[in-house]
Amino acid sequence: MTVLTILYLFGIPLAVMLMAKRWPIIQKISPMVILYIIGLAAGNTFLSGDTVTKLCTNISNVVVLMSIPLMLMGCNFKMWSTKAVLKTFLVGVFSVLCVTLIGFFLFRTMAFNAQVSNTNYAKISAVMTGIYIGGIPNLAPISKAVGLPQHLFLMVSGYDLIVTGLYLLLIVFFGEPIIRRIFKINHIKTEEETEHAEEETSVKNKKLRHLILNRALGILTAFLVVAISYALSLIIPLQNSTAVIIIVLTTVSLLLSLTKPVKHLEGTFDLGLYFVYVFCLAVATLVNIHDMEFSKHLFILYYIAFVIFGSLALQIILAKIFRINGDLVLVSSIALINSPPFVPMVAAILNNKDIILPGIAIGLLGYAVGNYLGIGIFMLLS
Repeated sequence: MTVLTILYLFGIPLAVMLMAKRWPIIQKISPMVILYIIGLAAGNTFLSGDTVTKLCTNISNVVVLMSIPLMLMGCNFKMWSTKAVLKTFLVGVFSVLCVTLIGFFLFRTMAFNAQVSNTNYAKISAVMTGIYIGGIPNLAPISKAVGLPQHLFLMVSGYDLIVTGLYLLLIVFFGEPIIRRIFKINHIKTEEETEHAEEETSVKNKKLRHLILNRALGILTAFLVVAISYALSLIIPLQNSTAVIIIVLTTVSLLLSLTKPVKHLEGTFDLGLYFVYVFCLAVATLVNIHDMEFSKHLFILYYIAFVIFGSLALQIILAKIFRINGDLVLVSSIALINSPPFVPMVAAILNNKDIILPGIAIGLLGYAVGNYLGIGIFMLLS
């Protein structure tokens, strides 16, 4: 089963990528959509069990980290200004705070009917604020800080998995067409993109040995960056080790990308995209639709869904008002709600590698302020 699972996780995305290059219809449907469908079907039929779960979890954790340096190596870091990133971040945070407060009063009667006290209900709001501004790593610290009861902790974390799963499916299936339709962005090739396209054409004409060597060096470089980041996260005494890994990973990748040997590595973006596809397949395989239970404390499910989808809608409205780039809006939403490791997935969906760096920056800012805002919301509402 172990060998079969590994072949499945790495072989299916490769096959889909190769078919997408041969048949344009696959690219139009989106390889991610196809991989999600395959993953859901396989995970809920023949591919299940503790071994499969462990392998999918571990491999997804590794490949999503590998994808960041690989995709950052070819980014245009001068494209986004600090002002644009900060404005996008503030709009995202305001959207989450505003919708969370509205939802608190909207679902309060349902909470009382479920015999949840006002204090505990405020704790739920605090936890939701923290995780939808700082990502799921903030769930445990804020829950402990405000003293969320264990049974409510399990409810919030369980329903969060369900709704964020649906949210990811929305982004994968409809993210790109929604953003392109609302913001009407016509993608025009810049001089750099034209050069990149010409470079890709020339790459095809080079010897197979040269291409394999470049990709091998790219994977080796990314692996070393991930290893260094993980090692430093063990040394630095911070509770949120994920934040340390992402910060070090991004910083080292940026520094390496400025060096000529790394800058001239070819095919790194495609490799990063491949690892994103492996990640998508692994995540979809882990979703067990048979274990989803909706009967207890349904108001939490409604509240979480209201905050996640409501904050995205408000963020889009405010982005139109303040003239924020549509790609930044979507990557900001995914970075705040699901945390920075999901940023490369959105970059692949939008076919815009230049939003990776600002997306990670927004997610890390969320990490930094999520706990403070969560506790602040608890003090306000309780």
